Amino acid sequence: MDRKTVLGRYEHEGFSFLTITLPSFGKDFQKSLDQGYVDRSLFQGFSWRAGLPRFLGGFLDRVFDRSSGVLLDDPCVDAIRAVRQLSLQFSKVTFPCSEMREKAAIREYVECEMDVRRNDRVLSEAFLADFRRISSLLFRRLFSRVDFDVYHAENMLIPKHGPGSTADRLLGNQKYELAEWTERLEKILPSGEFLLPNWSYLDQYDAIDIREPGSERPVKVISVPKTMKAPRIIAVEPTAMQYAQQALLRSILKNLERDDFLSGLIGIRDQTPNQRMARDGSRDGSLATLDLSEASDRVSNQLVRAMLAPWPHLHEAVDACRSRKADVPGFGVLRLAKFASMGSALTFPIEAMVFATIVFIGIERELRTPLTPRHLKMFRGEVRVYGDDIIVPVDVVQSSVERCEILVS
Repeated sequence: MDRKTVLGRYEHEGFSFLTITLPSFGKDFQKSLDQGYVDRSLFQGFSWRAGLPRFLGGFLDRVFDRSSGVLLDDPCVDAIRAVRQLSLQFSKVTFPCSEMREKAAIREYVECEMDVRRNDRVLSEAFLADFRRISSLLFRRLFSRVDFDVYHAENMLIPKHGPGSTADRLLGNQKYELAEWTERLEKILPSGEFLLPNWSYLDQYDAIDIREPGSERPVKVISVPKTMKAPRIIAVEPTAMQYAQQALLRSILKNLERDDFLSGLIGIRDQTPNQRMARDGSRDGSLATLDLSEASDRVSNQLVRAMLAPWPHLHEAVDACRSRKADVPGFGVLRLAKFASMGSALTFPIEAMVFATIVFIGIERELRTPLTPRHLKMFRGEVRVYGDDIIVPVDVVQSSVERCEILVS
């Protein structure tokens, strides 16, 4: 009967049944395992018999009690593995979405931007004060070192071009012929030092187009395949911005990895520690994973500015290589309140620092005492942030979630 259900629904609903509906079933199954019972609000689109869905009922009966929906004392591990394999095997197929779903994702990107703008207006001074204090406690050594590198930029910052697309459509080695810079970048990373190979190329200096803030090239918002339910929305940066961002990223990574505490708190290159912590937390119930919706697009530039304000050179450099506008299909050019979307080289490390700060604000609230370096050491190995993948101890989950909800309210 399960096989007939899959074949029949595939015939009527198409590939979306395998790539959208079945993965939704798998996620609801996982949620039921986590909470210890099957909620009637889950498994939408599937018929029920007593307290469980009919679909894959033979497996479900070996995991949950059908009369009550409660997790069995000794659920069958093989049945759990089978349900996950059957329901999630098509979840990450990277086929293009329908045009309707693509437009909906673009619309959600714009709505998310409006949410960030609204949230900026209601951020309390008390929260911003806590945010500045905790971020300084966590990152002042890192920021001081990167600030030093920016101050001595000509000797300490080494930019590079990435392999990806750019908003001005320069590809491969064409990027080394870059002749466009911005007035904001010129103050921090002079084009003569960072675009010309050496001063024997001085005759090419006059050909560099130094753009004022009002005429800067916007990022280009595009969609790339993720799942058939929704594409991933990213922003393709101009070549000049990408080049400068890579210089700052190199300095951040170098100084982050030399700090014993921060290298354990913030992950940039390797997700394995987060995966290991999530596995261990699942086994003993000591750690939890926080999942933020559209996390990258919800990091406010106002928070980033507050975090970096005490370090003037770093603050100005991060602001200078941040694109302020986005060209969004169907909506035109919009001014951005978010720090940056996926596509900027700085999005990943900066969002991780913002989320880590917010988590420790929640921890401070749970402890009911101002955080000190001693408190930070207490949570070493129990808190780790890899982009928007956040691991925290279970006893501070509620307070951490309440703080994180400031970004998504």
